[in-house]
Amino acid sequence: MVSSGLYHREFIRRLETIPVHGLGLSVDIHAPDLASLRRSLQERQVPPTYLEVFRTTHMALVSTRKEAGDGLLTYHGEGLWVTQPEMVDSTAFVQEISEAADHLLLLQSAWLNHECATKYLAGYHYGTYLPPLYTPLSAKVVADNTRLIQHLLDQQCRLANGSTPLVLLEMPPLTYFVAGTMSIPRFFRVISEQASCGLVLDVGHLWTVFRYSGAHLDMSLTRFVEEFLNEFPMDRVVEIHVAGLAVHESHRILDSRLKGGRGDDALPAWIDAHAAPIPTVLFEMLDQILCHPQLTSLKGLALEVDTKPVELIVDEFAQFSRNYGSLFSRLSNAEQAVLNFDACSLSEEPRSISDKHTLGVAYDRYARVLAGKTELAGTEWSQDQASIQGLDLYRSVYLPYEILHWGGKVEDMFVESCRRLKARDVSLDGFVVFWFREPRSLSGTYDFFLLKVEQFVEFVREVAPELRGIAEREAKELRCAYRFANEPGVLLYES
Repeated sequence: MVSSGLYHREFIRRLETIPVHGLGLSVDIHAPDLASLRRSLQERQVPPTYLEVFRTTHMALVSTRKEAGDGLLTYHGEGLWVTQPEMVDSTAFVQEISEAADHLLLLQSAWLNHECATKYLAGYHYGTYLPPLYTPLSAKVVADNTRLIQHLLDQQCRLANGSTPLVLLEMPPLTYFVAGTMSIPRFFRVISEQASCGLVLDVGHLWTVFRYSGAHLDMSLTRFVEEFLNEFPMDRVVEIHVAGLAVHESHRILDSRLKGGRGDDALPAWIDAHAAPIPTVLFEMLDQILCHPQLTSLKGLALEVDTKPVELIVDEFAQFSRNYGSLFSRLSNAEQAVLNFDACSLSEEPRSISDKHTLGVAYDRYARVLAGKTELAGTEWSQDQASIQGLDLYRSVYLPYEILHWGGKVEDMFVESCRRLKARDVSLDGFVVFWFREPRSLSGTYDFFLLKVEQFVEFVREVAPELRGIAEREAKELRCAYRFANEPGVLLYES
């Protein structure tokens, strides 16, 4: 058994290869248009010192790297579901890790930021992140998977300065509920004791923990943040994110239900929302975080702004720069050029097959509870009842909206198919039921939009087979348009 001290020393050695990145923006290069955003920031004389780019296609990243010149770029990956016990056994894992290494090399990214969450759970697909089960066994499996990813990056991804990208795990948001038997900060402390990874602390995500773990019923926000940070491994925090919060689009239903007997009407039902303005309370939390004495490894502080209007991004980043522009000045002298870095991955035997099986069964129960196929069951739901009161909201309001609207509204994607289904009195609510009727294996890299296209065609084939040709034609057009949007220069229609 490798001691936690050795993992921490390895983390420190890797951290020393990473220059201070300063104030940045975490972006989706397609929304808003990155070139337009960069011009607007330059005009206001507030250019970010780095950009964190969300996973996209190789060609799009090539264009981004070229446009950025010598500027610092980092990478927010997806598809490496570190929370899942079957991650290594997935047929897509080799492809996902190879793609991540390719993208990291292309961007020359000092780190791979990956949400400690999943969008693929026990054979069911989701558009937004689901937090892990916060249990000791789950934390150990996350640590195993994280060590493996770091080891593979050390083998496949040597950067120009001789180092290899450091794996960072980001604490995910809560969307109305949490499941587990241990506190969230303790969960990440257990991981850091068994892996040399760094962490990303998202301030908005932290607010959702306050809101949906039941903590807000017992303490003030200031006290909650203080207690959370004192238990969280703050010395592993390499990057901090700040993004918007907002009430979900179906807020009328959410508000009416949240106010029914909850007794906390004054606290908004905000969730993570990158397109929304950043509320003042998050900067108050950030100021508290930045004063923590164990925050000793910080390299970057970024606003997450994907899908946000350019004008709002520029205004927020200008104020952000005024408030925090001097934060990293004391660290700049510590930057070093690193050559001939000798990566030395610490490793252990992976968790036993029986442990993985036990966790796999727990995640299968988790998925079935979320899909409404079974009531709460298993020891993983032993948290205080206040922390799971929002589960029904997630299942009955948020999740159907996610399937029908997230990543593209079905009625706008399959216009003619939906019109004809409506004429036959076939409700799209049936598509949600169809989506979660049975688990489906994941054969390739994860793309929720393409999964939605594929599954809607299957739905039409089943409920209205006479419309199959229409649905397949619309699906082909959608795939071509999607490819064209992500890979400029391809033919709009395939032969």
